[in-house]
Amino acid sequence: MSESSLPLVTRARGQDAAAVEALLVRHLPGLHGWLRLRMGAALRARETPEDLVQSVAREVLADLGRFEWRGEAAFRHWLYLKAQHKLVDKARFVAADCRSPANERPTDDRSDGVLAALATGTTPSRDLQSHEAVARIERAFAELAADHQEAISLRRLCGMDYAAIAAHMQRSEGAVRNLVHRGLSQLALRLGELRRSASGGGN
Repeated sequence: MSESSLPLVTRARGQDAAAVEALLVRHLPGLHGWLRLRMGAALRARETPEDLVQSVAREVLADLGRFEWRGEAAFRHWLYLKAQHKLVDKARFVAADCRSPANERPTDDRSDGVLAALATGTTPSRDLQSHEAVARIERAFAELAADHQEAISLRRLCGMDYAAIAAHMQRSEGAVRNLVHRGLSQLALRLGELRRSASGGGN
């Protein structure tokens, strides 16, 4: 992202609603991708990523005054962590909820290109527009170890450098690079297996 969010963040600290909206629109694709990967099947059956983004927007408006600007990647990290906290709250609600599955709301949204970039490390693919492709990526990502999920998310979605990720995860830079590369390799292999299975090429 070439344009800094700092001017908008500065205005948003003064409770400028238009600035907050502009910030969220700017960061919506990455935030949507982050939520889509991490919300899980149970929560996805009752909440759409769009609904969760709106919830995060309200929290950003209330809490942005306490945010200290340390760069674009740090801002994305802060924003995505707020989204993660919202997911935890929502997941607890769903776990305690005794509503019938008949009341579950199917989601009909399509993922953005962030998911394709996560899966392949390349530019987005048109194939990702199909719900089947999105579901495969979500499934494959959910099967990764938690450390791989964290490292890939921070690198590919937040855009944090390896040094910052290492400090956050309390790992060496070499260990973080290994987590990202091994995680992406495992993700690509699993996606290949799921594609072959879906096309009738698996057992």
